[in-house]
Amino acid sequence: MATGASRAAAPLPDVPIIETGPAFPLETLAAAADRANALLDTASHRYPKSALKALDAVSRAWLARWNNAHLPEIDAIAKTLGRPGAYFFSVNYEWGCTCRAAPSPDGRSARLMRVLDWRTPGLGANIVCAKVTGAPAGPFALITWPGYSGVLQVMAPGRFSASLNQAPMRKSSGLFYLDWAANRRRVWRMPYPTPAHLLRHVVETATSFAEARRMLADSPIATPGIFTLAGLEPRETAVIERTEREARIRDGDHVAANHWQSAGWHGRPRGEKSPERACMMAEMPIVFDPEFPCLQTPILNDFTRIAMVADAKEGRMIARGYEALAPATATLDLTWAP
Repeated sequence: MATGASRAAAPLPDVPIIETGPAFPLETLAAAADRANALLDTASHRYPKSALKALDAVSRAWLARWNNAHLPEIDAIAKTLGRPGAYFFSVNYEWGCTCRAAPSPDGRSARLMRVLDWRTPGLGANIVCAKVTGAPAGPFALITWPGYSGVLQVMAPGRFSASLNQAPMRKSSGLFYLDWAANRRRVWRMPYPTPAHLLRHVVETATSFAEARRMLADSPIATPGIFTLAGLEPRETAVIERTEREARIRDGDHVAANHWQSAGWHGRPRGEKSPERACMMAEMPIVFDPEFPCLQTPILNDFTRIAMVADAKEGRMIARGYEALAPATATLDLTWAP
């Protein structure tokens, strides 16, 4: 019989690397359908099936209303899964994150450090790495989930690395659930892509840090977001805070969490202890350490699901999934020469 110590020493599962073309949501789903269904099982258990069908219907109606470019792909994902949830979870946008873009310790390149938090358990254990080729601007690697159509964290070798944080919630009534509903109604009127779909478009088409910076700042989006961008040279780092049509850019060594840092913008911070996470991240060196020393409380919390460090000039990215305050996967160490 195995002892507790020997069970604890069992190796963690690797993060699967899936080589795909531009249709990476469908191709990752085909390669890892078991992970997609495991995630839907966990994410949808709190919703009655009738409610999930209704959320799907509203989500699809919004995508159709504004001729979302990814609707045919999401239709195909929903058909492949054969269960409710594909539309709702493709546009769902409820997470917290802590990021930093800064020069590498040796001053030779720009790096991105990213920690993603999400309430849904299983998101850390079921991550995959998609190595995507065939996009107009060049290849890229992203940490994602099978069948997910957006991009939340990505490294494009020889171009840039980028990530997306959820922005603060606008306050209208001062009551959380009323503010949440008001923000959702606002999204219904917006004929623009989600921030995760914009980031996907940028990594597919932008050939440089400068072009990505411009697109992330200028392109309208359906709901506010915070983008963190690191190019190739140490000076090429920026945090881009966005409303639907406005942008505030903080160039240089900066951090992003889930509150506005630009003067004059106000909202309800997302996630756990957003200002404290940002202050701690600002002091963390961006190093390729497989144990992720940045993961200290409160950056590490009950909802931490992904940690990642990326350097597009080196073409290197490390990432690991987390559940319940502990690693859920082995550390992926991917090098993809520019």
